[in-house]
Amino acid sequence: MDNFMTHIVSITILLFLLITFLQSGIDKLVDWKGNLSWLKEHFAATFMGKMVPLLLLVVLVIEVVTAVCSIIGIYHLIMDGNTYFGTLAMFLGCITLLLLLFGQRVAKDYQGALTITCYFIVAIFGLYVITP
Repeated sequence: MDNFMTHIVSITILLFLLITFLQSGIDKLVDWKGNLSWLKEHFAATFMGKMVPLLLLVVLVIEVVTAVCSIIGIYHLIMDGNTYFGTLAMFLGCITLLLLLFGQRVAKDYQGALTITCYFIVAIFGLYVITP
C-alpha cells in the first residue's frame, strides 16, 4: 500500500493514458474502414494524403504499446515502485500525441490540435512527476 500512495499521481495519470490510448486503439481496430475513410478525406489536400493507411497503422501500434506499457507501469509502481514502464508509457504517450498534433496542424484542424494539446499537458505532467 505504501507504493500505491507514493505513486498515486503517476498511477492516476497512467490510468488516464491507458483509457485514452486503449479506447483509441480499439476504435481503430473495430472501425478501421471508417477511420481510414475519414482520415483520407481529412488529409486529402496535404502531403500526407497518400500515406494515411501507413500512418494510421503506425499510430495504432504506438497507442497499443502505450496502453500495454501503462498497464505494466501501474503494476510495477504498485508492486515494487519501479518507474521504468510508467516512464516509458508516459514518454510514448507524449510522442503519440505529438504525432497527432503534427497531423492536425498539417491538416489545418486547429480545434483538433487544441484538443490534443489538453491531453499532451496531462501526459507531459505525468512524465515530469514520474521522472526522478
